[in-house]
Amino acid sequence: MHIVSVGGKYQVGQGHPLMIMAGPCVLEGYEHSLAIGKRAKAICEKLGLPYVFKASFDKANRSSVHSFRGPGLKEGLAILAQIKKDLQVPVVSDIHETIQVEPAAEVLDILQIPAFLCRQTDLVFQAAKTGKNH
Repeated sequence: MHIVSVGGKYQVGQGHPLMIMAGPCVLEGYEHSLAIGKRAKAICEKLGLPYVFKASFDKANRSSVHSFRGPGLKEGLAILAQIKKDLQVPVVSDIHETIQVEPAAEVLDILQIPAFLCRQTDLVFQAAKTGKNH
């Protein structure tokens, strides 16, 4: 089985503990997201499980055009970078377009491609080139 290193902090795969990726569905500001991350990290530490903060900077797959999508790429990545620094944990978010790959890879430890985009060859190829997903 292949062992994967996450953020230089954890290893995932056979012989390693289950890694928990958790956080708010979408970023709703720094303080709110940090509070959720602190609580999730504390629970994971108590259980001896590695923790990765997860939240979307842009929830592009909403059922209504009027639904809140998040702060967007620039502000969202700034929030994720600050949470990564403050909590000292890796961070993950989903990407939706090839133009998001490079700036996201500068901050994120894991690039997530939503299932509905997994057949978008250009997006998968650009993400794979970053080395952030294997």
